[in-house]
Amino acid sequence: MIEIPIIAIITKLLTIGVRLSGLMLFAPFFGSVVIPVRVKAILVFALTLMLYPAVGQTVDSHVIANWPMVVITEFLVGAGMGIATNVVFEAVQLSGQVLGIQMGYSLVNILDPQTQVDTTVMATFYQCIVMLLFLRMDVHLWILRAIGNSYRDVPPGTAHLSSLFTLSVISTVGEAFSLGVQIAAPVLSATLAADIILGLLGKASPQMPLMLLGPAVKSVLGIMVLIVTLKYWPDLFRRLFMDSMANGERLFHLAG
Repeated sequence: MIEIPIIAIITKLLTIGVRLSGLMLFAPFFGSVVIPVRVKAILVFALTLMLYPAVGQTVDSHVIANWPMVVITEFLVGAGMGIATNVVFEAVQLSGQVLGIQMGYSLVNILDPQTQVDTTVMATFYQCIVMLLFLRMDVHLWILRAIGNSYRDVPPGTAHLSSLFTLSVISTVGEAFSLGVQIAAPVLSATLAADIILGLLGKASPQMPLMLLGPAVKSVLGIMVLIVTLKYWPDLFRRLFMDSMANGERLFHLAG
């Protein structure tokens, strides 16, 4: 009579699935609140079953006492990769918020389909454009391939939270601010130059209705610069997406 080690199989499936759960909470597109929780759970379960034949033999049966630490470690490692791959979207959100205020759209809020919260119209516009580029470039397929590579390079249950891993995650979060400024730089520079010119005109001719003309001039100028820069967005974000994916894979190697 053939005995099937049910407990060992369940243990290995759970060990594989914990890392995927952390990744799916923070990864772009997959971690969006628009996707129902049941769909995410089904996706995690399906990916776990697909990965089990390839990496199931490398998973050791852990002692029950070690399970809390294993679960926490695997979850944080998956979350770290999700944060690394999502940094571009956070940077885009930041740049949209800054430009929304700078162009005079700070009071124009709409519901962001990605976060389900009221957001400035520029931030929502930026998020939608970048999400379309994300899907057009099949970056979500790159994420799935990176998941497979992570389980091959760092088998489930062998990851550990080193100081280099923690510092890399913190520095990755900090990169969102610098990337946000870089993405907003063309429009931000144009509107700041408009502020300086309008300020000088106000000093030269106090009778000019600059309080009325200023927001309109900055809005039109910002939109014109944005239209010009949209031409370069596909190449820019392809590079940024590739860099974020490479950073996510580097984090896995640091946890190995």
